[in-house]
Amino acid sequence: MKSNKDWKLYTYEDAVAYIEEIPRFTKKHSLAHTREFLRRLGNPAADRKLIHVAGTNGKGSVCAYLKEILRAEGRKTGFFTSPHLVCINERIEIDGTQVDNGTFLRIFQTTAHAAWKMQEEGLEHPSYFEFLFGMGMKAFEESDVEYIILETGLGGRLDATNAPEHPVLTVITSISLDHTGILGDTVAQIAAEKAGIIKPGVPVFFDGTAPEASEVIRRRAEELGAPCREISKNAFEIREVTGKYIAFSRANAYDKDVIYRIPICGCYQAMNAELALEAAEYLLAAQEAVRTGIRIPDPEETAGSSRGRFAGALESVHWEGRMEEVRPHLILDGAHNPGAVRAFAETVQMLKGNRLSGDVILFSAVADKKYDEMIAWLCQNLDVKAFVVTEIADARKVPAGELADRFRACTDKEIVCRPRLKEALREALRRRDADADVYCLGSLYLAGMVKKLLSGGGLDVEF
Repeated sequence: MKSNKDWKLYTYEDAVAYIEEIPRFTKKHSLAHTREFLRRLGNPAADRKLIHVAGTNGKGSVCAYLKEILRAEGRKTGFFTSPHLVCINERIEIDGTQVDNGTFLRIFQTTAHAAWKMQEEGLEHPSYFEFLFGMGMKAFEESDVEYIILETGLGGRLDATNAPEHPVLTVITSISLDHTGILGDTVAQIAAEKAGIIKPGVPVFFDGTAPEASEVIRRRAEELGAPCREISKNAFEIREVTGKYIAFSRANAYDKDVIYRIPICGCYQAMNAELALEAAEYLLAAQEAVRTGIRIPDPEETAGSSRGRFAGALESVHWEGRMEEVRPHLILDGAHNPGAVRAFAETVQMLKGNRLSGDVILFSAVADKKYDEMIAWLCQNLDVKAFVVTEIADARKVPAGELADRFRACTDKEIVCRPRLKEALREALRRRDADADVYCLGSLYLAGMVKKLLSGGGLDVEF
């Protein structure tokens, strides 16, 4: 690794290596620290229209839908997301394209210089996530985007993305138990952390399907005078679910006869898409009201006002690692907590009914997730042929042997333990019946590792 004094000589590879080393020498910081870091970067993109999205599951999907809707409307849009699956550049997108290596290196140099100046003055170096967030904001300012979509990394209240104090809109997706050691061990406690992104007077749209979470969000919105739009499952009707897409209609007077198709087959995606649709409808209606000098509408008034014109944008969405068929009969899903695994199981059951007996599940997990609950749910609800367990390349991995023992305690199905991913994937594909599927889930790290293995041609198996 080059020294800080040589920062102008860093290559792209040096920059990535430096960022990956950050967790070894710093920690998570307060929002005051993040704001000081942003101040030293010149408070980049502080005057742009910022949409902040939090939630346990679905926040990445909502961001992806919002991004495509805004782009279809001709709005230049930046998107900051995490984690990445294969390449760190994925975390910073401008108009649907991740930043290239040259841009990444240039933004890194500016950001690193500010971080090192902080250290020289006795302040802590920004954390891994803070550093990348600062890079994202610098990239968005440089590209002169109009809208910025920020996906929280963890929680909401104390997340680095919560440092900007004047978003135009906040969105909270479904909430369930995850990161309980950090966010709390009840849905209400976790909802309070997610609701920490709500700002005074700023409208909030949220998934209202969990009563305990909804009560917390409504109460916080009322305390802050934030206009509140609660979206229930009655807002849409699922019309069709296939292995390629989900189709739904909306329950409003404007476009109730329009069929929306999303090229992701998870049943839960209908709610995510509805959240994005209603948020975008409000944003654009509010912007038009400001332009024309009329009253800014209430969030309850704008649902369906797009009259179907966003259908094409939703149909063009590509969101990697979410029920994604990366090869024939090989499907990646990012389900990595009990709520997401339940949603995955419901989708597979809707798609296949009782026709799962030839399918295989490839599973891995990180130690700070409730993998016991995920395993139990899979075993109790999916009558598959076999479970194959492996390990992710991360210090927090759960040993494959431990995962295998947990599966054996829950089912009498065949359990195959292969710590090395290449061998595990080969075994899973070999064991599936003809025309059956292999589903990879349990960790987004696993999805990324599978993608990397396939892209490198490292799997000598015919699909």
